[in-house]
Amino acid sequence: MKVILTNKVKSLGNIGEIVNVSQGYARNFLIPNKLAKLADEGNSKQMADYQKMLAKQVAEEKAAAEATAKKLNSVSVTVIKKVGGNGSLFGTVTNTELAKELEKEGINVERRLIQVDTPIKNLGAYDIKVKLFKDVEATFKLKVEIDPKQAEEMKKKQEAAAKAKKAKAEATEEASTEENAEEVTEETEA
Repeated sequence: MKVILTNKVKSLGNIGEIVNVSQGYARNFLIPNKLAKLADEGNSKQMADYQKMLAKQVAEEKAAAEATAKKLNSVSVTVIKKVGGNGSLFGTVTNTELAKELEKEGINVERRLIQVDTPIKNLGAYDIKVKLFKDVEATFKLKVEIDPKQAEEMKKKQEAAAKAKKAKAEATEEASTEENAEEVTEETEA
């Protein structure tokens, strides 16, 4: 069923767009909440006039989206996560986490607008796209780092393992020199 949006609907479209939705969604949610009208001839003509009035509002929203895009392009966000023994993250970095981190930077972006192409499951730097408005996209930098406490613990474990390995190597070396000494004494006695 085709409807004309009279308000911006998250994850569906902006004001004045004609979108195709299921009948139940249109009749039970969009039309009763005055978020959309049926896309028939009469409403289409009325919407064309209404759209001219709304052009200013749409232009303001687009300008706000462009301003946010400028801010986002210069932002770098760091997310601290726990890491498994193989170097990969426990879980992934989600859109919700990214939206919260951007909010800490003073930029409010809805999580649905953040587009993560492939799941982020490893440490490193990433470029994340955000689609703010029709034809307005921004990219921000994301760094995924290990939790400092966990990094310290892993370093201690590695040092302990290196010491144990070194001690074991020394013990085997001492044992082999003792065996060689015993063989030399046996040969001299014979």
